[in-house]
Amino acid sequence: MFVVATAGHVDHGKSTLVRALTGMEPDRWAEERHRGMTIDLGYAWCTLPTGETVAFVDVPGHQRFIGNMLAGLGPSPAVMFVVAADEGWRRQSGEHLAAVDALGLRRGLLVVTRSDLADPSAALAQARAKIAQSSLGAVAAVTVSGTTGAGLDELRAALHRLVATLPQPDPAVRVRLWVDRSFTIRGSGTVVTGTLSAGTITVQDELELRGTVVRVRGLHTLGRAVEAVSGAARVAVNLRSVPHDAVRRGDALLTPGAWHWTQQLDARLHTAAEIPSELVLHLGSAAVPVHVRPLGATIARLRLDRSLPIQVGDRAMLRDPGRQSIAAGVEVLDADPPDLRRRGAAVRRAEELAVGRPSLPAEVGRRGAVRRSHLAAVGLSLDDLDGVRSVGDWLVAPPQWSGWAELLRSLADEGLPVEAVRRRIGVPDRQLMGCLVAEAGLTVRHGRVQRPGAQAQLRAAEGSMLRLEQRLRVSPFRAPERADLDALGLGSREIAIAVEAGRLLRLSHEIVLLPSAPATAAAMLSRLPQPFTTSEARQALDTTRRVVIPLLEHLDSRGWTHRLDNSRRAIVPKLDLPGTTDY
Repeated sequence: MFVVATAGHVDHGKSTLVRALTGMEPDRWAEERHRGMTIDLGYAWCTLPTGETVAFVDVPGHQRFIGNMLAGLGPSPAVMFVVAADEGWRRQSGEHLAAVDALGLRRGLLVVTRSDLADPSAALAQARAKIAQSSLGAVAAVTVSGTTGAGLDELRAALHRLVATLPQPDPAVRVRLWVDRSFTIRGSGTVVTGTLSAGTITVQDELELRGTVVRVRGLHTLGRAVEAVSGAARVAVNLRSVPHDAVRRGDALLTPGAWHWTQQLDARLHTAAEIPSELVLHLGSAAVPVHVRPLGATIARLRLDRSLPIQVGDRAMLRDPGRQSIAAGVEVLDADPPDLRRRGAAVRRAEELAVGRPSLPAEVGRRGAVRRSHLAAVGLSLDDLDGVRSVGDWLVAPPQWSGWAELLRSLADEGLPVEAVRRRIGVPDRQLMGCLVAEAGLTVRHGRVQRPGAQAQLRAAEGSMLRLEQRLRVSPFRAPERADLDALGLGSREIAIAVEAGRLLRLSHEIVLLPSAPATAAAMLSRLPQPFTTSEARQALDTTRRVVIPLLEHLDSRGWTHRLDNSRRAIVPKLDLPGTTDY
C-alpha cells in the first residue's frame, strides 16, 4: 500500500477527485457533506490498473481547519496537490504549499481539477511555477474533471509513476503510529487510526501509549480485518481495555521502550524570516506549543510544553497561530541535547550543528559513556563505531575510558570493594568494571580491587588481629560473634585480608577460626569412642552447635572424618594430620 495526502485550497475539488478515483465518500461527517467542504480528515483508497493500492488522506482546505490538514499531511510520504482550473492559485494553496515545503516533502503530483469549467493552462502554469520553488521541485501534472471523469486515466497513470518513486519502508523497524482519529465501536471498544510509516503491528502486540503498555485487540486496513499490517499503510487499531477518552489526536502508539521522549530538541530551521519565540510545533499528528531559542543563524533550541517521542531526522513545522501562517520548517538534529549553562555555550552549539547532525563518535564523546539503546532511541545510526569503546550495551569515549583506568590504578592500594570503587570513579554500570579492571592491569580478590600479587595490609587493625589470634589460641573453638569482632574493630575487610593472608580460616560467612583448628579438632575427636555424635563432639571441643556443625562439615570435606548417619561420625583410620603431634 502507498499513502498519499491531498493538499490545496478549500472547495477546489479534492474530495470530489478522491471520490471519482475510489468510488468512496471521504467526507465522514454529515456536516461536511451538508456544507460541501472537508472539515476533518477523510480516508479512501483504490487499486490502480497496474496493481498498486493507494490510500488517500483527504485533508481540509479551509483555513479554519488548517490544524486538521497538518495532522493528515505530516505522516504522509507524498502529496497530490490540487488546484481548480476556474479559480487558479489561492491563499490556502500557498499555505498548504508552505506546509509541504516546511515538512520537506519531495514527492508529489499536481492535479488541476474542473478542467470542464475553464481552460486549465493558466492555472497549470501558475501552480507549476509556485510548486517548483518548494521542496517538491518540478512535478508531473495532469488536468482532470472529477465531474465528467476526463483525465482520470491519465491521473491513475501519473499516480503509478509517483508511487513507484516512494522508498520501501522497513517492516522490521520500531513502530511509531501517530494517532489522527479515536472513536468507539460498540462491542469492540476504542479504535484509533493513523498512517503507519514503517514497522509492523500484529494482533496481540503490546504497544506503548503515553507511558502505558496497551494490547492490540484487532487490526483493520483497507476495510478488512487482518492479523498484521506493515508500513506504509493506513491502519485502524482496536485497543483492548483502553477508554475512548484516554487517546487523542497527537498521541502515538510506539514499540515499548524503543523511543526517547523529550521536551527539548535542537533543530535546523528552514525559514527566510525572523520568527516569534512562542509558536506551535506540528510533528506527525501532534500540535504542541513551543518556545524557540535561536542559537545561530539557522539553528534553534525548541522547548515543548509536553514530551513527544522524537528522533534525529524528524521533519516538522512551526506555525504562528496568531498570524495564521507557517513560520518555519524544522529538521531535528538532536533529540537529547546538552544543557547550555556556560557563557558562550549557545554559540558553540550552533557552530557544532551548522555542519549537520552530530556523528556517533561526537555524541559518545559528549556524554563520555552512553548505552547503545539510548542512542538508537534518539534516532542515531550505530554503524560508525570507529574510535568508540564498546562493552556490552555501553559505548565509551576513549578519553573517558583512560580517565577511569587512571583513577582506578590510583585507588588500587586501598583494597576497596569493587562497588565502592565504581561509585567513587563514576563508572555508570557494573558491567563495565570487569573489563576496566583487567585493562588497568589490576585484579579483584574477595570482591576487592588490588594490584596483582599485592598483599593487603591490616595497618591500624593489626593490634586487634593479634588480640583475636591470642584469644583463639586459648579457646580454639570459641569462634567470635559479630559483636566481638565489632568491638575489636575488625570489619569484613579486615577479616577478608586475614583469611587471604592465611591468618584465619573461614568456615562460613560468620565463623572464623585459626587455620590449625581443624587438625587440632581431629586429634581431639580421635580420642573419643568411635563413632561419636555431634553432641559428643561439641562437648569434647568445648564449643557450641553454631561452631561444631560447620567445623564437622569441614572435616568431612577434607576426608578426616566419615559421616555414618544424621548424628554419628568417625575419624578416618590411619589419618596423617598436618600441623599437630597430638594424633
